[in-house]
Amino acid sequence: MTLAIRNIRVAFGGFQALDGVTLSMAAGDLVGLIGPNGAGKSTLFSVVSGFIAPDSGEVRFGDAPLDGLSPSARARTGLLRTFQVPREFSHLSVRDNLRAAAPGQVGEGLVGLFFRPGEVARQERAVTEKADAIIAFLKLDRVADVPAGRLSGGQKKLLELGRALMVEPRTILLDEPFAGVNPVLIAEIVERIRELNARGIGFLVIEHDLQALTRLVPVLHVMDRGRILASGDPAAVLDDPGVRAAYLGGVA
Repeated sequence: MTLAIRNIRVAFGGFQALDGVTLSMAAGDLVGLIGPNGAGKSTLFSVVSGFIAPDSGEVRFGDAPLDGLSPSARARTGLLRTFQVPREFSHLSVRDNLRAAAPGQVGEGLVGLFFRPGEVARQERAVTEKADAIIAFLKLDRVADVPAGRLSGGQKKLLELGRALMVEPRTILLDEPFAGVNPVLIAEIVERIRELNARGIGFLVIEHDLQALTRLVPVLHVMDRGRILASGDPAAVLDDPGVRAAYLGGVA
């Protein structure tokens, strides 16, 4: 399932946040996206995931344009995103956070709740089994019944990933999955991403931790001032003089 981002432009007043951004990734790709603060990375994620409408350009997922689709409708196509600051339901347990993310639950409506109780019960069992399998995969067993607001930063990032997995994603946009996370959990998150990618799930990852990111992704894009500055092998991209000047301050 190819994600194609074509000539996206977004302006906020007189500020051109995105200036003709074009990039694509095939199904199952593992791609990094870096750039200085204000380069337009998060704005691009918001456009792709449907939270911001572009002034011009197009986003396609597979053969279908995503124009006009809400974030939830885009998620139902298999295109999911996480956020730099996790948005967990802090009062709910880890398990219930995952259960709440499951789409199309019959019991969410009064008709299903009162007139299809058997189907509701079967679906609830299936959702719980799926949530427990994801909890085990993410190694969150010890905190499965803990309110999500009490998790560490790294555990919340894993929970964000888990909620995306409840929706059967084809491609996940990860917004700074390593930010505020200790090195042990960074290694854990990296390993989970690799395992999911091996299963065929694609990832586009924004991250400021270059060391962790370049160990993870085989393809790296660099943004600056709303444009794609360089793309390719991470080592070659980071050695580009223009990238050093824009992103690394010219430091070798």
